[in-house]
Amino acid sequence: MTFQEQIKQGIPTELPQPKAYEPNINHAPKRKEILTDEEKKLALQNALRYFNPQFHATLIPEFKKELEDFGRIYMYRFRPDYEMKARPINDYPAKSQQAAAIMLMIQNNLDYAVAQHPHELITYGGNGAVFSNWAQYLLTMQYLSEMTDEQTLVMYSGHPMGLFPSHKDAPRVVVTNGMMIPNYSKPDDWEKFNALGVTQYGQMTAGSYMYIGPQGIVHGTTITVLNAFRKINKSPKGGLFVTSGLGGMSGAQPKAGNIAGCVTVCAEVNPKITKIRHDQKWVNEIHENMDELIERVRKAQENQETVSLAYLGNIVDVWEKFEDAGLKIDIGSDQTSLHNPWAGGYYPAGISFEESNTMMAENPELFKEKVQETLRRHAAEINKHTEKGTYFFDYGNAFLLEASRAGADVMSATPSLGREFKYPSYVQDIMGPMCFDYGFGPFRWVCTSGKPEDLQKTDDIACAVLEEMIQNSPAEIQQQMKDNIQWIKGAQENKLVVGSQARILYADAEGRMKIAEAFNKAIANGEIGAVVLGRDHHDVSGTDSPYRETSNIYDGSRFTADMAIHNVIGDSFRGATWVSIHNGGGVGWGEVINGGFGMLLDGSDDADRRLKSMLFWDVNNGISRRSWARNEGAIFAIKRAMEAEPNLKVTLPNLVDDSLL
Repeated sequence: MTFQEQIKQGIPTELPQPKAYEPNINHAPKRKEILTDEEKKLALQNALRYFNPQFHATLIPEFKKELEDFGRIYMYRFRPDYEMKARPINDYPAKSQQAAAIMLMIQNNLDYAVAQHPHELITYGGNGAVFSNWAQYLLTMQYLSEMTDEQTLVMYSGHPMGLFPSHKDAPRVVVTNGMMIPNYSKPDDWEKFNALGVTQYGQMTAGSYMYIGPQGIVHGTTITVLNAFRKINKSPKGGLFVTSGLGGMSGAQPKAGNIAGCVTVCAEVNPKITKIRHDQKWVNEIHENMDELIERVRKAQENQETVSLAYLGNIVDVWEKFEDAGLKIDIGSDQTSLHNPWAGGYYPAGISFEESNTMMAENPELFKEKVQETLRRHAAEINKHTEKGTYFFDYGNAFLLEASRAGADVMSATPSLGREFKYPSYVQDIMGPMCFDYGFGPFRWVCTSGKPEDLQKTDDIACAVLEEMIQNSPAEIQQQMKDNIQWIKGAQENKLVVGSQARILYADAEGRMKIAEAFNKAIANGEIGAVVLGRDHHDVSGTDSPYRETSNIYDGSRFTADMAIHNVIGDSFRGATWVSIHNGGGVGWGEVINGGFGMLLDGSDDADRRLKSMLFWDVNNGISRRSWARNEGAIFAIKRAMEAEPNLKVTLPNLVDDSLL
């Protein structure tokens, strides 16, 4: 069968041959056993409902074994034989070009060069899934191949509920992931209900089909690293940045360090993902011997090299041995997947990677003890370094939150509302007041032609738009504009593309609308092919996360999730091609609600109308909330937005004289 025929077939009418487990692939760790015997039967019933009863006798023992061996039913037998990658949009069998764009984005999320655990349909973060099993993938792609512009596909935590009558201005796909009743949103609830096959963890851009590889966070990480060095009044040249995590989005850190111009040491315990990042040239060198690493760091500092060094081992060893060696760490952070601490997101020190994976599945209570013991050691070493001048920040991965739950010494001696920890979230100190409050966030686009020359043209278009805009930009956002122009000019030389021909650029509402409008005109003129617009959920308006995206909200509302819900509802009737809303993402299940969108630009007048309506709301929704929280930059930004758009009328806060209080 051709690729197109396989897509249109959906779930095969005849059973494909079983597929051998491929040990060379980076697989998800075995999940702990959490289901009762009755619940295991239910999990099997839930999985088998995708298949004709004539196959059940064959599939029951196979799926039962998957549940026993991996803690989940992935349905490996049904993994497609064709190469998983984003193809040019015209290669997809589709009645709707919008549906074809979504198929392209789904396959990009599962590309072996992009996905962390491709055979388990996990894109990043250890558990950020596009689907829970391969039947869901096959059925979703079939529905998309059949869809017209008068239908909407409803996605129910990975499960394609079906095609429903709709209209051309409605989203083609509506996605929810993990939207639990609040009292059932603890980590073990995810383990249980995911194992039953009734919900999934979509992370942020995994379950919304908008992941573009580590590039998606390189820009934000670069801005963070640059400004962290600015906060200590030191040039990145010869400066030392120590962090951990090379899987998924955390793999962006060494590349960001290189762009910033410092020496980066990034620890990672998984040898497969370390090799992948080295092969992709996202990290310059791999070191396994600590003494050799220390000497290499000294040399790099002395020569003011720009270099990224991966240490294949535990991050705690790096902090401890660097302390013993008297190495000065200038800035430090952590980007392991601590939103998922008990299932592969963070590994204990002193135990091998393989032993840890076994313990995680077979003795989860001991594994949890070892992880928390390591977190206490980790935090204690960070405290020693910060006493000597290291600037440490939480990179929004729940490091401080989980360290505090482990009893580590990370709490502030003088806590205040929103400043409970010794160390700030990077959003509190950098991204919030500098970017989000002013409306700057991770706007992104994908060239559906798959042509590098189209990406180059879009880079040129975006740069031209920004250079024109900066001429009349107010002083308050000049630095942001300059940083973005510098970024887009250097985007090609930094070889950021992994998977699809995609780009990320921090821009405000005005910039996003003008860039998108220019793209749409170029498409209409035949200069480039169709373009998919999107963004990271980690943005001005898309995410309510009290320890990350909304950590610089100090009016008490950072624990509310109204903004994310408003965001996705508003996007859906203002012209998005698809919308998504998730529980979890970045900082953990039950800790955050986040929403996103995708929009196809096809050069039409309809696309021009939709982009202006939707992008304006998508950003200003969040600025409005941030201004009501009395954030100074957001008050400035929303007043400016109201001057530009007479139909925008936002309630502004009245400020109270502190002396009266």
